[in-house]
Amino acid sequence: MSETVRYGIIGTGMMGHEHIRNLALVEGAEVTAYADPSLEQRWWTAQLGLEGATAYEDHRELLARAPIDAVVVASPNHTHRAVLEDVFASDLHVLIEKPLCTTVEDARYVTERAESHAGVVWMGMEYRYMAPLARLIEEVKGGTIGRLHMLAIREHRYPFLPKVGDWNRFSRNTGGTFVEKCCHFFDLMRLITDSEATRVYASAAQDVNHLDERYGGDTPDVLDNGFVTVDFENGVRALLDLCMFAEGSENEQELAATGDAGKIECRIPESTLTIGRRNPRRIETAKVEVDPAVLSAGAHHGSTFVEHLGFRRAILDGTAPQVTAEDGLRAVMIGAAAELSAAERRPVELREL
Repeated sequence: MSETVRYGIIGTGMMGHEHIRNLALVEGAEVTAYADPSLEQRWWTAQLGLEGATAYEDHRELLARAPIDAVVVASPNHTHRAVLEDVFASDLHVLIEKPLCTTVEDARYVTERAESHAGVVWMGMEYRYMAPLARLIEEVKGGTIGRLHMLAIREHRYPFLPKVGDWNRFSRNTGGTFVEKCCHFFDLMRLITDSEATRVYASAAQDVNHLDERYGGDTPDVLDNGFVTVDFENGVRALLDLCMFAEGSENEQELAATGDAGKIECRIPESTLTIGRRNPRRIETAKVEVDPAVLSAGAHHGSTFVEHLGFRRAILDGTAPQVTAEDGLRAVMIGAAAELSAAERRPVELREL
C-alpha cells in the first residue's frame, strides 16, 4: 500500500464531520467518498471542501464503487450491525464509532466477525487519546500513585444534541444513555484499572431533559443523570457521576485516580493534571498543552486526531489495533448492565450478560 490511505465516511452527522475535519489534518489521509441517506447531510458534507470526493446515498454503493482503503462508520448506533455486516464482506479497514452496537447480542456478533476480518478493525474510543487523560493513564500505569484503589469519573455537560430523525431520543436506537454516552467511560475504567468488571450498580433517572418533547406521539426515554458504581476483579472500585443538564460546569470531564501513595486528577477542557503525593505531602498542577488546530477540529479535546494517527499507522504497518472490537463489546456490556441496574434497582453481575 502507498503512504496515502483513502477513506470513505459512512454517516455524515456530527461525528462524521469531526472525522472528516481531523483526517484533513493527517498527512497521507484522503477522504474520497462519503455516504448518508439524508440529502441535507450530504449537502452539508459537500460544504467541507472535499474536492473530488463522491457522495453516495447508500453505504453499500460506496463499498462497491468508491476508491477507498478504509471506512469510518459513524452512522446512528442502531445501524452499526447491519452496516458492519456489509463492511465485513469486503477486506477494507474500518474504524467504528462508539458504541460498537446497541445490544450485547449484536456487539458480540460483530466482535466474532471482526476476529476473522482481513482488515484492521479499530474501535473508536476517542477519550483514551485526550491529552490530559492520556497523561493520567501514563502516570497510573507508571506507579506514581502506588496501587490504584479508587477511580472516579465525572461528566457534567449539556443535553443530547438534536440528530437527524431524532434517533437519539430513544433508548431503542441508542442502547440507552449508559451505552450511548458512557461506553467511553466504561472503556476508560477497564483501561485504567487493567481489570474486568464483575458487578454494576446504577441509580439513575430522566428528570429534566426532553420531557416536553414528542416524536410521533412518543416521549423520549433517555436517562439524563445518574451514578454508576463498578466493581472490578482486582478489587478496584470505579464511579461514574453523570449529569446532562449541567451546562454551568467549569469543566465537562473530571477524573480522579487514587492509590495508596497518592492521587492524580485531570480536568477537561481546562486541560490540567494535578498529582498529589501522600508522603511527604506534595501537590503539583500542570497545564497539558494541545495544538489549537487539533482542538478546533472536533469536540473531543484533540483526541480524534490522535486516534486517526494510530489507525492509519496500524493500516500501513499491518499491526493490531490499539482499541479492539472486544474492547467495544466489554464497554457495551457494562453500559447494558448499568441500564438494567437502573431499571430494576438492583446490582447486576456481569456474568448475567
